[in-house]
Amino acid sequence: MKRSGAYAWGVAIAALVAVLPLSPVRAQSAEQDALKPTLNDGYDTPDALRFDWPAFTIGTGQYEDGPTGLTVFRFNRKVLAAVDVRGGGPGTVNTEYLGIGYPFPELDSVVFSGGSWYGLEAVTAVNTALKDEGYRGGNWDNVGLTVGSIIYDFGGRRLNEIYPDKRLAQAALKAAVPGVFPRGAYGAGRSAVSGSIFGCNAHSGQGGAFRKVGDLKIAAFTVVNALGVVTDRDGRTAACYPDKTWPAGFRTRDILAGTPDSGKPGWTGVAPSAERKNTTISLIVVNQKMEPWELKRLAIHVHTSMARGIQPFQTEFDGDVLYAVSTAEYEPADDKRIGLLDIGTITSEVMWDAILSAVPPQPQAAFEAPPRRAVDATALRKLAGRYRFSALAELELKVEDGRLLGQAVGERRVFGIPKEAAVEVIPTETGDYVVPGRYPTVLRFDARGGLTINPGRWQQHGRKRGDR
Repeated sequence: MKRSGAYAWGVAIAALVAVLPLSPVRAQSAEQDALKPTLNDGYDTPDALRFDWPAFTIGTGQYEDGPTGLTVFRFNRKVLAAVDVRGGGPGTVNTEYLGIGYPFPELDSVVFSGGSWYGLEAVTAVNTALKDEGYRGGNWDNVGLTVGSIIYDFGGRRLNEIYPDKRLAQAALKAAVPGVFPRGAYGAGRSAVSGSIFGCNAHSGQGGAFRKVGDLKIAAFTVVNALGVVTDRDGRTAACYPDKTWPAGFRTRDILAGTPDSGKPGWTGVAPSAERKNTTISLIVVNQKMEPWELKRLAIHVHTSMARGIQPFQTEFDGDVLYAVSTAEYEPADDKRIGLLDIGTITSEVMWDAILSAVPPQPQAAFEAPPRRAVDATALRKLAGRYRFSALAELELKVEDGRLLGQAVGERRVFGIPKEAAVEVIPTETGDYVVPGRYPTVLRFDARGGLTINPGRWQQHGRKRGDR
């Protein structure tokens, strides 16, 4: 059969495309498609929150190659919900509908996700999964309703732009279980940070707390990705990478009082952070039956109270959202009913507990070079080369005058290794290599041509070009 000219051109173009290198966009798409989900990580850790409340289940999903993730809360029947949206950059799905305040329960699930705007796919994915599994249908009185919000966890937090997608969201929904919530760098909080306003750039995560007062149950969940710093009840900063010029024993009030100088060269010697895309997304759940207006006021009360635990809070660079849910399982007589003011006060304290529990252990940074390990020139030369972390980030290592030097050559810097000039990568007695500075930059090589930067919960893996 005779082939048309168009067909021939199509074959030729397809052959050409097959041998061309992937563009950054196509390369990132290929990375996304090859990801393997990790479900319910951290559920068996000592720090996980455990509580008795079968009215809802919680599932988390993570892509460790990010790392990034999401958290799904699924209620076992439709519940009444309200929302309070603050800050200058919220990213949400279906919050305007909750804001209307209809007096009947409609909400099925809440989703928190990383991945910035791209993570909103996870919210709609959970809702379609409710229909696909037959739990919800299409009749007007049986349509599923899922709401959700995202945090920004790109940029300097990691060296790629992997995001929580539909596949991960639906897997987390299926994996959801009652009564357990992992705290720290899990789920949607996998690559969260806090304190960027002062250059703290501390690792953060998701936190949760539970309290029972008589038959009243209260749970609070939050993902702290705030511009402000997490602050404990004694006024101490819970997590921060301070500049070496900062005074010993500083408190949150000290750096707040020093604004704007505390974020500029002079007072601290540190320029304001360039990455001001931050969000704290939260959920409170109570079992007492409440009216829509009560639930709305509860959301406002608790959301406002969070400014004690995150300072400053709800800035123009934060996209803070708080959802409030009543499962209506507990409907006490008037003489036993706990009033809205008391519930709001108790829940505010529970939320502060949740905020503090979001802070994971921080990797150590070294301002000064640690003791140097002697490495012969041949071993150093074997490490030299270009390492690829993603379509956006590569690291060039070379040997000069017996020293190993590193320089970022992709679109972004590689943590403490800049693009503008090469810096020394120092071999240490532990076998790792470090770049001294305010923030951790640790390099660990393996025998197969791999390089891991900052081994641990926030590690990034690269491969030397030319190796398989």
